[in-house]
Amino acid sequence: MDLLDELRALICRYDAGRHQEHARQLLPGVRISRRDAPTEPEAGVAEPSVAIVASGLKRTLLNGVPYEYGAGQYLVASLDLPVIGQAAKASRDEPFTVVSLRLEPAEIAPLLLETPARPAQYGGLVVSDASDELLDPVVRLLRIADRPDDVRVLAPGIRREILWRLLTGEQGALVRQIGLADGMLAHIAEAIRWIRRNSSRQLRIADLADLAGMSPSTFHRHFRAATSMTPIQFQKQLRLQEARIHLRTRSTPVATIAHELGYASPSHFTRDYQRAFNTTPGEDRTP
Repeated sequence: MDLLDELRALICRYDAGRHQEHARQLLPGVRISRRDAPTEPEAGVAEPSVAIVASGLKRTLLNGVPYEYGAGQYLVASLDLPVIGQAAKASRDEPFTVVSLRLEPAEIAPLLLETPARPAQYGGLVVSDASDELLDPVVRLLRIADRPDDVRVLAPGIRREILWRLLTGEQGALVRQIGLADGMLAHIAEAIRWIRRNSSRQLRIADLADLAGMSPSTFHRHFRAATSMTPIQFQKQLRLQEARIHLRTRSTPVATIAHELGYASPSHFTRDYQRAFNTTPGEDRTP
């Protein structure tokens, strides 16, 4: 059995009989997911992480731009980003299976002194082929996931090896930026955290730029380079995703939800919602 086949078998074994709507946390910071049929596009927020597909095909949209990655490929998300994702290819015989690991800056930082300096790379999402050198420690981590003593003793070293393979691999320059405490991505991440905490408030680029320690023009340029969106577009995506959650979990009137999320006009909210999800808020409300 090669590494990719074993990775798929391990994910299927740990997920046997569950088929949960959302990914299952297997270990702290490690999630797995299996789907036996294609899923509908679902809005969410990607966190700094690497997701490795063992079988099937995943499609993730960031600001309308699709990123597709299939068996033997991985996606790196460098920031908290509003995305729409779906399992695009999956069947009972060929399920979609994926494992994702959260990328913690504090875990990456100690390795930076051991890696050669590389030109800075910025981007919200990137896709690459997974080498055997990367797949091997990922498989070893899943092998021990149901053995608590092995996890306690061995998992930290295996996680460190995975990070090393990412740092020395094709997307190492981007992963390196995640670990830099004073790097551009860290400053943009601070601004994103503010936007997420205050998604209903009016944005002032000058205030966000001060928070990031940049001039407004520099901040705007770097924010767009990292997220593929302007700060205003980013906030709108967050608001619309929050609205969709509220519509499916609450009986609150649409106009009230629009007001809570910072929209002055319900009709403006409806237009933005329909443009984003190809349906109106009323039609999208869960019965």
